[in-house]
Amino acid sequence: MQLYCPSLTKYERLATLEVKVGDLTIGNYHPIRIQTMTTTDTMDTKGTVEQSIRCIEAGAELVRITAPNKNEAENLLNIKNELRKRGYNTPLVADIHFTPNAAEVAARIVEKVRVNPGNYVDKKKFELLEYTDSEYQEEIDRIRERFTPLVNICREYGTAMRIGTNHGSLSDRIMSRYGDTPMGMVESAMEFLRIAEDLHYRNIVLSMKASNPQVMVQAYRLLVSTMQQELGHCYPLHLGVTEAGDGEDGRIKSAVGIGTLLEDGVGDTIRVSLTEDPEFELPVCRDIVKRYSSRVSHAPIQPLSNPEKLPYSPFSFAKRESIAVDNIGGKQVPVVVADLSHLKTITHHDLRGIGYHYDEATDKWNIGDAAADYIFTGHHILPFALPGTLKVIVQHPAWLHAEDKEKYFPYLDVHSYLAARHEGRLAKMNFVAAHADDFGSAEFSSFLETLAEAKDAVPVLYSNSAHAMAMVRRALIAMMEQQIPQPVVLMCNSGHGNAEDDLIHYATETGALLLDGFGEGLWLKALPDPSLNRQPGTVKEPLELINNIAFGILQATRSRISRTEYISCPSCGRTLFDLQETTARIRAVTNHLKGVKIAIMGCIVNGPGEMADADFGYVGSGVGKITLYRGKEVVKRGLSSDVAVSELINLIRDNGMWVDVK
Repeated sequence: MQLYCPSLTKYERLATLEVKVGDLTIGNYHPIRIQTMTTTDTMDTKGTVEQSIRCIEAGAELVRITAPNKNEAENLLNIKNELRKRGYNTPLVADIHFTPNAAEVAARIVEKVRVNPGNYVDKKKFELLEYTDSEYQEEIDRIRERFTPLVNICREYGTAMRIGTNHGSLSDRIMSRYGDTPMGMVESAMEFLRIAEDLHYRNIVLSMKASNPQVMVQAYRLLVSTMQQELGHCYPLHLGVTEAGDGEDGRIKSAVGIGTLLEDGVGDTIRVSLTEDPEFELPVCRDIVKRYSSRVSHAPIQPLSNPEKLPYSPFSFAKRESIAVDNIGGKQVPVVVADLSHLKTITHHDLRGIGYHYDEATDKWNIGDAAADYIFTGHHILPFALPGTLKVIVQHPAWLHAEDKEKYFPYLDVHSYLAARHEGRLAKMNFVAAHADDFGSAEFSSFLETLAEAKDAVPVLYSNSAHAMAMVRRALIAMMEQQIPQPVVLMCNSGHGNAEDDLIHYATETGALLLDGFGEGLWLKALPDPSLNRQPGTVKEPLELINNIAFGILQATRSRISRTEYISCPSCGRTLFDLQETTARIRAVTNHLKGVKIAIMGCIVNGPGEMADADFGYVGSGVGKITLYRGKEVVKRGLSSDVAVSELINLIRDNGMWVDVK
């Protein structure tokens, strides 16, 4: 066992116990299962059945339905019977939070129940409580007494269970001892798991969800390590980034969190939680999972010399220390490189998609918050003056003829860099394309030796391997072991040919590295699209798309904040207002508030707890009623939804975080 996964250099699934959910098997090397959750009122049998069918036909292998009280739990029987009558045998999962009696009813009806250890027995009142060891143990005994009946029912009826911890709903008791930490999440689940183990019940799946992918990944890794050390075996893991949001941002955040774990073989079933109709979650799940269908045949990666002694911790975040080369590395945020080398000609208008708008009338540039820091133009020296903050990377021969050596910097491969260095034909900053697949070769080793002394190089690390992330990580680990401090730009190539697969690919490959503190820059490349060789002056949408994805990945990994962040739950039968419409309304008036985190939650279950580290919260507290939060503090309660968005703006303004749109 290597820390939290079988290997950091060879793709291999984590060995987990086998769990039966109806006729479906999870864990023990079975295929990664995909699932979703209905958003209808559970008492609306017809509506829930129809939506479940749409989800099943979209690919859901499990369908989760909320059961907030005993009545909803009992109605699961009507829903299940109607689905079975119509020929759909997909297992159903009851989602339980505060109500053990509802769980005990549901466990006799559906194939699986999900309980949240943060609020199944414990309570969340945001109170700082102090416990003696004996008082703490008394609470554990109380949990055992209340949880045991559910375990016995599940064992009797052959019902599976998910112990699903959420970062934002840790109990006051857990918070008092462990704080709002990944370790607190793990201990919250382990308390319940130990009881189940004592009762010889193992038909269990676990999850460690958070809206912050960094917290989520660390919690899952700690859980695996804890289970291995304490139990000697691992239970199957259900992966998900909770309250990921909608659109491109929700997909990026989900791919970063889920993909980082799947890259290392960790995870047996997934759900992508989007603030959209649930059937739209399934294609994203499929796009994430299909990456691993043939991963085992990847090219060999040089094993780690000591896998038990990494130069970084996978359980807590620390940025890899690097020197600053110009504006890259050191204490600076990661840069973004936009690739324009596939264009036959480059004009002012071609920079619109990467955040630079040229006003011909005033001869001035307007620069957006998500503006690329560098452009790569291949062999092009641009025929126009650039905005002050933008710099250009060109092939080394073109750089030799460039007049402006302050704006233009050369791009070389390893061989050319070593030769040019010997000949003294280099700039003060040189971008060096380093193919991580060559790691271990004599030339790559020579390059690393040179980097240990050089102060002028920025390696651009990339891999064409089927297991590219691990290949690049291996080279970065070697740089840390050899104390090579150069900043590194992560280059990611994608040739999928469609935006959906490209997004998942970019977010997974680079997000996994950024979450472990690697990378001082991001350079996303796509296969040249012939349709982009068009008349000069037209806007190229793919450039804008790739640039937005790059900044979205940096935002999701908390590496560089360039936009408003929305923590938005995916809706369910507990939701008290139209989440999609409300999220769109709030986004429309706040999306210019760079760095502000706003949570939009449908009910009290996914309310003050689940929004975790948001600055402001908009939470459903009754039909048509909204409660506003500043952090975890209630500021205004019972507002009409007609005025709540305006009141949210006033709250942001009162706290000095509002800026007017320019």
